[in-house]
Amino acid sequence: MGKHIPAYQNNNQPVINVNDDTVPLIYFNPLVLKQGENHSYQLNDYESVIVMAAGTCTIVVDGETFEHMGERTSVWDGNAAAVYAPVGAQVEVRCESEEADVLVAGGRYEEKLAPFAITPEESDQVQYGSDDTKTHRKIKHILGQKNADKRGRLLVSELFTVGAGGWSGFPAHKHDTERGSEETRYEEVYQFRFNPGQGFGAQFLYQHEDDIGPVYHVKNGSVIAIDKGYHPCVAAPGYEMYYFTIIVGEHSKSLRQHFDPHHEYQVHTIPGIKDMVAKFK
Repeated sequence: MGKHIPAYQNNNQPVINVNDDTVPLIYFNPLVLKQGENHSYQLNDYESVIVMAAGTCTIVVDGETFEHMGERTSVWDGNAAAVYAPVGAQVEVRCESEEADVLVAGGRYEEKLAPFAITPEESDQVQYGSDDTKTHRKIKHILGQKNADKRGRLLVSELFTVGAGGWSGFPAHKHDTERGSEETRYEEVYQFRFNPGQGFGAQFLYQHEDDIGPVYHVKNGSVIAIDKGYHPCVAAPGYEMYYFTIIVGEHSKSLRQHFDPHHEYQVHTIPGIKDMVAKFK
């Protein structure tokens, strides 16, 4: 159930490739480009989004050019710029800045839509939780409710623990079964980052509310792939935690989560949880 891929030098090759053994609905390729370098790709069965974690690139999708995308120095600085690329599109990413940190996220889809840009000003944000409950969190949606009519079943967000340390994805929830309005099946991939960079956290995975583990020790650049089960995580005290989130639905464009019955009551006690849930629908 699920897997942890520790950070490694992927040389601009996918960390989660098409038809992955664990999460076949998802594609993920983190790119590092130097000024003047290009990266090209084409995904025949996956829509994708090119997210500027840091730096500036020109992005060309099926001949349509999106110039000077990205203005951040890191994920901790401002909001992301991004470009949506439809199924089967020819994509080229051209680095303009000294270096660019680019996150390419893909999701299986059938229909070819139109490319579009997401500017930093269009960032769709929700903040919830509290310092008292150790659940203070901010989510910056890149593909989500705001552009649901332009995308397929690919949801992409940047998530931050607000403050140093604390829990995320809590109360524990899952989305691995199609149950009408109660729950929809979505696979999920995270890439973690910490500030300062030596920070770390833990990712819990368990399929049934009475199961134990596994638990993975996550560090800067760790990737977690989740095909089923509950999946809360926690950051160590003194460290901010960021994770880039790719969530892809098997059938539904709307994510509906099922909370662990042991902890579901905290949906009603942690501030803002219901607003967070609504933003994913």
